[in-house]
Amino acid sequence: MEKNTTFMKVDEVMRELGVSKPLAYKLIKNLNDELSQKGYITVSGRVSRKYFEEKVYGGSSQKGVKDHASI
Repeated sequence: MEKNTTFMKVDEVMRELGVSKPLAYKLIKNLNDELSQKGYITVSGRVSRKYFEEKVYGGSSQKGVKDHASI
């Protein structure tokens, strides 16, 4: 895994979330659309690792921090 990179590619998003490639691309697009609306520059097909972790894990870079029963 490429944990030291700034951006995550579709294959890594697929592994992290256990989703299909089309869904991973859709999630990346949605996250990048949010970032674009906030004025950030985005890269098509890649998502900021920091933003991904904030949105998926509630702001923590540690997996499993958020109680899955509350999701």
